[in-house]
Amino acid sequence: MKTDALLKNEIIDELAWDPVVKATDVGVIVKDGVVTLTGTLASYSEKFAAERAAQRVAGVKGIAVDLKVELPTQHERSDADIALAAERALEWSTLVPAGRVQVMVEKGHVTLGGEVGWDYQRSAAERAVRDLLGVTGLTNLVRITPHVQPVDLQKSIHDALARQADREAQKISVTVDGSTVRLSGRVHSWAERDAAVGAAWAAPGVATIVNEIVVE
Repeated sequence: MKTDALLKNEIIDELAWDPVVKATDVGVIVKDGVVTLTGTLASYSEKFAAERAAQRVAGVKGIAVDLKVELPTQHERSDADIALAAERALEWSTLVPAGRVQVMVEKGHVTLGGEVGWDYQRSAAERAVRDLLGVTGLTNLVRITPHVQPVDLQKSIHDALARQADREAQKISVTVDGSTVRLSGRVHSWAERDAAVGAAWAAPGVATIVNEIVVE
């Protein structure tokens, strides 16, 4: 098991490795494997990249994000301009169904609403607006309303986990209640945790995932 000091050094190295992040602007605190990121960054894209960089480091059990976004003056945009740019970005995305996602912007913070049939469509909507100039934060409230009936979801998800990560699949429990899937168990990294959740979301008929997977 890594010490907190070693984990902190590896996270700092990973932040420095990521070209999107100005690593000197990010403070890293580690206690019992739980990481706190602090500092002020120049864009929401950079904040998102810093969070993902910390998640990539093996041994991280949890992440608390205390990062703030303060835009340089030349990057500031009105809420109306951001909303218009977001709407255009959604229209141009081939993965987001037309007219299904709505945008609200307040002080640079974008909130997405609406309904789509698949998680990949909800994720695509988030990616489409995340890197727009002027965005200081993002909340994705798009709901999943499956257009197909769930058919043996438990077996389908177990099969997907076995195909993608056999070792981790044996440690993950899948229970299904209608279109709601509950995942539990233990994995060794955030990457394995994300892979398990991604496999579950890809199953037809999934509307909600309750993720109780613990990173050891």
